[in-house]
Amino acid sequence: MGSLAVATKGQFLTGVSVDIGTSFVKPGGRVGDEMRMSAVVVGIGKSLAYTRVEFFNAAGQLAAYGHHTKYVGKSAGHENDVKFSEDGETVLEGKDLDVD
Repeated sequence: MGSLAVATKGQFLTGVSVDIGTSFVKPGGRVGDEMRMSAVVVGIGKSLAYTRVEFFNAAGQLAAYGHHTKYVGKSAGHENDVKFSEDGETVLEGKDLDVD
């Protein structure tokens, strides 16, 4: 999920994993239960991107969280990188690769 969070910043290539960690706080539920998750980019620089991921059980309680650090130094500037609108719904610069 950390890679997907980095991709939301417009990077076509999301780099390689440098550090990954997970902490389990509460039971996630049983097989078939639905969970909700969120992933955000905490920071991104010239060479590293830092993400945080959270998983919530069906009761809305934090079940697990984690972090994912990615080396993105040689990933930036790819010909398929894009710039999104503030709401993330529209490609403002670059090629829209979403095909129906």
